[in-house]
Amino acid sequence: VQVVQSGGGLVQPGGSLNLSCTAHPRTASIGVWSWFQQAPGKDRALVGSIANKMGPQYADSVKGRFTLSRDDNVNTVQLRMNELKPEDTADYFCAAWSLGRNYWGQGSQVTVSS
Repeated sequence: VQVVQSGGGLVQPGGSLNLSCTAHPRTASIGVWSWFQQAPGKDRALVGSIANKMGPQYADSVKGRFTLSRDDNVNTVQLRMNELKPEDTADYFCAAWSLGRNYWGQGSQVTVSS
């Protein structure tokens, strides 16, 4: 399984960004999609996850601001980030759980700054 990640960039506080990941091949069965953030000098932390046929779950720090969605027809997950804050600045990684392990995207840099 290969996971290709896209999105990210620089945004002002209060702005929005989208991140997405697609798993290849399309026939791969992804049980859980997860997003993690890793701020400079900190450990990777779970942002949220969405299991197959279940609703998303979020870390308290992003609840009400971030939205996870998945489209299993095209093996894609999206992370919509609204009301971004400077403390959201981090590298973001998606992970696709399949065949008993996580397959990781290559990471996206998100910088929230005025």
